[in-house]
Amino acid sequence: MEDAILALLKQKKNGLSAGQLAGLLRLRGRHLVGLRRTLKTLHRRGAIQKKKDVYFLPQEAVLIRGKFLPSSRGFGFVRPEGQEGPDIFIPGRYSLGALAGDTVEVRMRKEGKKEKPEGRIVRLLEKGRGVMLGFYQERYGLPYFAPFESASVEEIPLASKGSLDPSPGMIVEVDRDRRIIRSVLGFPEEPGVDTRVMIERFNLAVRFSPEAEREAGLLPRRISAREREGRKDFRRWITVTIDGENAQDFDDAVSIRKLPSGNMLLGVHIADVSHYVRPGSALDRDARERATSVYLPGLTLPMLPEVLSNDICSLRPRRTRLTMSACLEFDRQGRLVKSDFFPSLIKTAERLTYTSVFKIFQGDEEERRKYAALVPDLLLMRDLAARLRARREEKGSLNFDLLEPELVYQEGRLMAIAAFEANEAHHLIEEFMVAANQAVASFLSRNGLPAVFRVHPPPARSDLEELRTLLGPFGLLLPKTGKITSSDLRRVLKQAEGKPEEKFVQFQVLRALRLAVYSAENTGHYGLAIDEYTHFTSPIRRYPDLVVHRILKAALLGERPRPSSLSSLALHCSEQERKADEAEKELVEWRIYRFLKGKLGEEFEGIIVGITRAGVVVELLDYFVDGLVSWRDLGDDYYQQKSGRTLVGRRSGRAFELGERVKVILAAVDPLARRMTLVLSRKSEGKRK
Repeated sequence: MEDAILALLKQKKNGLSAGQLAGLLRLRGRHLVGLRRTLKTLHRRGAIQKKKDVYFLPQEAVLIRGKFLPSSRGFGFVRPEGQEGPDIFIPGRYSLGALAGDTVEVRMRKEGKKEKPEGRIVRLLEKGRGVMLGFYQERYGLPYFAPFESASVEEIPLASKGSLDPSPGMIVEVDRDRRIIRSVLGFPEEPGVDTRVMIERFNLAVRFSPEAEREAGLLPRRISAREREGRKDFRRWITVTIDGENAQDFDDAVSIRKLPSGNMLLGVHIADVSHYVRPGSALDRDARERATSVYLPGLTLPMLPEVLSNDICSLRPRRTRLTMSACLEFDRQGRLVKSDFFPSLIKTAERLTYTSVFKIFQGDEEERRKYAALVPDLLLMRDLAARLRARREEKGSLNFDLLEPELVYQEGRLMAIAAFEANEAHHLIEEFMVAANQAVASFLSRNGLPAVFRVHPPPARSDLEELRTLLGPFGLLLPKTGKITSSDLRRVLKQAEGKPEEKFVQFQVLRALRLAVYSAENTGHYGLAIDEYTHFTSPIRRYPDLVVHRILKAALLGERPRPSSLSSLALHCSEQERKADEAEKELVEWRIYRFLKGKLGEEFEGIIVGITRAGVVVELLDYFVDGLVSWRDLGDDYYQQKSGRTLVGRRSGRAFELGERVKVILAAVDPLARRMTLVLSRKSEGKRK
């Protein structure tokens, strides 16, 4: 009935009364009660307006359809369908009980806080999932459910427990329509429960279809003479993989030769997954649906069955493998002068780790003796990678050498949170992969071929203006908003290096940037300062790379591939990538907060990263998570925000600034909600203004 009412009001700009609507809808008797109830509901949501007895659509109402993404902090966002642009902020009171993944209709406001899009959900169009996750509770002996996939804090009464008997505080899965418990996952602190929650919450695929498993099992383990035909043989080249210690899927290998001209010939060899996973097969359908491998702490959910990802396609040492090779010739300044692409054969000489290669670069004698035959080539690679990185930076490419949290376990127990930092060996592989991706994208564009490109839109003007305001007091000056380039952002990042505010500056620049996504249209990559870019180097774990391989292979055979629905595929892959990243991030943060729960009352060093209506947001420097110091815990004073970055007490004159380091005490933690309450230590009295 809601759709019919809204359709009629859309036709009648001057509105309709309840009686007129009843006549047009041919409603009588008891159905009139339902009509009035529906009108009341639509009016309460803001989907329609009422003047006297006439109902009409809000003037200048902009209705947008999209997917709802709740936050654990009492609000949510809607990601618009089929269009680029920022997500729409939805206050919790206007979320209409929507859950993660629901398709909703949003009525936009002209502008929200800081000129960001804001709106309210007026209709729930389609439920994303038929189940809800949350806590089981009891009120006066009756079962209740507190969903944590909603922006609302209201508990929902359940029809029954079903045949299960959970205890209050357990995480349960509830049938959304019938309101009965379908399964009990356990208490949040129990081993493995957090992983199960993320798998269910983000609807991550755990098992492959029987058809895909059957196809994978029938794939040959040996490479036949026929499969070798038409391939360039690189097996005499010294070729290595360089990955992390725990890596299983080796989809890229590198080799290098110095030419008589003094130029360098770099070989980037990528697993030829497209040879085994054919379009339309069950393996392809499963891979396309997943779109990416998901890397959770202690668990990998691969895009392809393990027989492919860890064996047949994996470039394991001293085994002949089918590959796609990019041969890139660079001059002495690191400029690309020639590129060629081939279906190929390789046999890697060694499976190296980032740690080993970095030790070699640092002059470690034991490591150099161990890999003596490889050291000359590795040093040539080091020299080329440095030139490539320098050229990228000259053009304005943004390189964020951010510390990331690494969970350190001992006998299955989380013992510490360490800071993981990329070293020179990581940078080497990054440079070579970027070079190969760029070369493939240029080849496809130059030949007018369709492809899935990796694009990164420029930041919004409002975000750059806010960034300019925040960085100014640190002496980090940016041009006028309309003239800010990636080179300007790289410059302020460089100026902040080694200073106390470095981490804050990096965080603010990252916040100003938009997300990189996949697109059938090549619009360039802002962060890399590259006009043409794609993903070619990881087809074992990324579906867009597999599609690019197929297009490249067809082009090398002189064919003109015409893949269908690249735009919808690009959107799907972008959404799956973001979902995988969010699942990993949330699980890591959950475990960090749970670890910190054992440190209540302890003092930590933090940095002020935000000022909100609720208080001051402080990130703990050694733990990569943030918490809130509420207004009441700042002291007996009235604080005013004097600028975008400064908070000043009216009576005391005490001031707190964004980027300032403070000492805080951990007062409370909610690991699942990923929230913690902090209070200022007496050592952090703030500055006097």
